[in-house]
Amino acid sequence: MQIHELHPLFEDVQSSEIFADSKFFVDCVPKFPPEKILADYLEEKGKNNFGLKKFVEQHFSYPGETNSGYESANKPIGKHLQDLWDVLKREPSEEKSTLINLPYSYIVPGGRFREIYYWDSYFTALGLQVSKRTDIIQDMIDNFAFLINEFGFIPNGNRTYYLGRSQPPFFALFVQLLAEEKGKGILLKYRNELEKEYAFWMNGEDQISSAGASYQRLVLLQDGTLMNRYYDNNKGPRPEAYIEDIHIAGQSSKEKNITYTHIRAAAESGWDFSTRWFTDGKNMSTIETTDLIPVDLNCILVFLEETLSETYSLAGEKQLQNLFQQKINSRKKAINDHCWNEGTGFYFDYNHATNTHTNKYTLAATFPLFFGVASNHQAEKVAKIIEEQFLHSGGLITTTCNSGQQWDAPNGWAPLQWIAYKGLKRYGFKELAKKIKTNWVKNCEAVYQATGKMMEKYNVVDTFTSAGGGEYPNQDGFGWTNGVYLKMKSEED
Repeated sequence: MQIHELHPLFEDVQSSEIFADSKFFVDCVPKFPPEKILADYLEEKGKNNFGLKKFVEQHFSYPGETNSGYESANKPIGKHLQDLWDVLKREPSEEKSTLINLPYSYIVPGGRFREIYYWDSYFTALGLQVSKRTDIIQDMIDNFAFLINEFGFIPNGNRTYYLGRSQPPFFALFVQLLAEEKGKGILLKYRNELEKEYAFWMNGEDQISSAGASYQRLVLLQDGTLMNRYYDNNKGPRPEAYIEDIHIAGQSSKEKNITYTHIRAAAESGWDFSTRWFTDGKNMSTIETTDLIPVDLNCILVFLEETLSETYSLAGEKQLQNLFQQKINSRKKAINDHCWNEGTGFYFDYNHATNTHTNKYTLAATFPLFFGVASNHQAEKVAKIIEEQFLHSGGLITTTCNSGQQWDAPNGWAPLQWIAYKGLKRYGFKELAKKIKTNWVKNCEAVYQATGKMMEKYNVVDTFTSAGGGEYPNQDGFGWTNGVYLKMKSEED
């Protein structure tokens, strides 16, 4: 029994908001068996001198202090980042809590994030590669392989409350990164895990037969095309954001459980939260994530299919290689058929409920460039809009909407800077790519100079103002920012 299953204690603590961050309580460590804690609570809660926070303190240990005491001490940024790997590194733990214990060491993002995060880890690993910390990359991949074999997929993070959802499926990129260091035989070593990752995202493929139907992360479109969406197999408000989700569902015109599924699916996307997912482009109460076919997700899955095809080629299994080549061709065509808008010259998410583009301008449109899905003609049009509408003095805004959500303007995020930068370079837009790199790197360096810290996200429009928005304050650390910064600095323009 987990903390979020201790009813009604869990609901009472989260609803009382005795902790500023809803994630805090679900990260606590029980001092006694859960059954005893619950029995004590039911016995004591009605007494006159009962105090909820005091009860929690008596029955739980607070999660480990996120502030390690590490100070940059005016170190040059490069030295700071090299030293920071060991600060952010965590060893296997026997902690009895919502933490899923892993067999090998790993890097946490920093701040309130006391566990691994799936897609964060790939971008963190880019910096580990520059730092020649292949040992940690190997350990992190082996942790992900462990999670795939244990649960059938890689959860959002190694917490039990994340077991309903994953995150953008970057495992194949992670494995290919390790292959750069250790050779292509690595693909064969992780073949089983790559296949299980693919099976997770394609679960239900054989069950969908009618056009317009959906099942978990799959949608069969009207033209018979099968594409993917984000989803979460669990229901109800997220334990780590319980009261926030209750409030949003209360404002929505949709049935509450439908709203919770849309919120959870957006959390699986990693873009939590953005007007990208909102019907009206303004209010989270109109969230519609599972109605959307995300262009970036389907591009990432092209790469997974390509990696599997390459793996089968290495294994000499021609039939499987050809089968996956067909899947690759089909998905690339589907992305360009359903997510490309020639009139605007941009890629958009596709609403399978209304059979229309969302027409929300976001950096997800650069994923077809990064993964080689776009034609030269399409790449040229995307590049023009990126330069005219997204590029600012501190890097690229995430969307063109300034909403107060953290995955919208004026905020910029390291992983999306990297995807855009490399995607544009791939299609020959080297000057624009260089501008993005220069602006982003200078922004990171200026904030570091002023604060001695690397941040989770940055204000790229007004670089003298901290980034904001979201369910929690801006975090410092920060895994993927460190990784992308180091990798960008190592790249030749």
